[in-house]
Amino acid sequence: MGKRRRQSPAAPELEQEQTDSLAESETAAQAAGSKEEETEGAYKEKVSERQPVGEVPAEAGEVSQPVSGEAAASEPAAPGGLVEPPEQAVERLTAELEDLRDRHLRLAAEFDNFRKRMQRERAETWTRAQAAVVAALLDVLDDLGRVVGLDPAGVSVKDILEGVGLVERKLVRALESAGLERVGASGEAFDPNVHEAVGTAQASSAEQDHVVAEVLQPGYRFGGVLLRPARVSVYVWSGEPSPDGGGES
Repeated sequence: MGKRRRQSPAAPELEQEQTDSLAESETAAQAAGSKEEETEGAYKEKVSERQPVGEVPAEAGEVSQPVSGEAAASEPAAPGGLVEPPEQAVERLTAELEDLRDRHLRLAAEFDNFRKRMQRERAETWTRAQAAVVAALLDVLDDLGRVVGLDPAGVSVKDILEGVGLVERKLVRALESAGLERVGASGEAFDPNVHEAVGTAQASSAEQDHVVAEVLQPGYRFGGVLLRPARVSVYVWSGEPSPDGGGES
């Protein structure tokens, strides 16, 4: 048998120290790997939280690059999203524009027809009103024709005057029925809105001051519109009554 190698008393302790050191190294390596994984996971979580709309999530250790607007617009929207594809938006807005243009043209045409219809109806109403007045004067025109056709040799002047008076009263009734109103009468207060003073007369008392003394030409009003003011003579009080009770100047 060969000579047996003698083992040093410190060999077991050295082996034990090497074993413990190896175990500590493995534990430290595992802890470092776990810490690196945690750091990488936290980095990914922060990147995903800060990721803006339209950018592709970046991998750990890579810088995220923003996606251009054209690229984001060309990508199809996710189901249930609020983004409308550009082609559909253009088609929808074009259809709405055509509908509004058609409605505008229709309204413009309807308004133009309404305006023309109102003008035509106004002209027809005015024509009918004039025709009614002229129709009321036809009888008076016939009476005047009869007066003109009288034979002076067979009719007296008195009869002619009576006939003309009848025609005049008939004409006045026809015009009054159409809305004509006579303005101006003796004894009423002078009104510059409907009277035109063409002369004055001496008043016999203060109560006669600015009172119509005589109507020289009657005025007329139609439908509330003054056609012609009445030409009148007006009493004027000077403080002393006139000897003859009034006189015209």
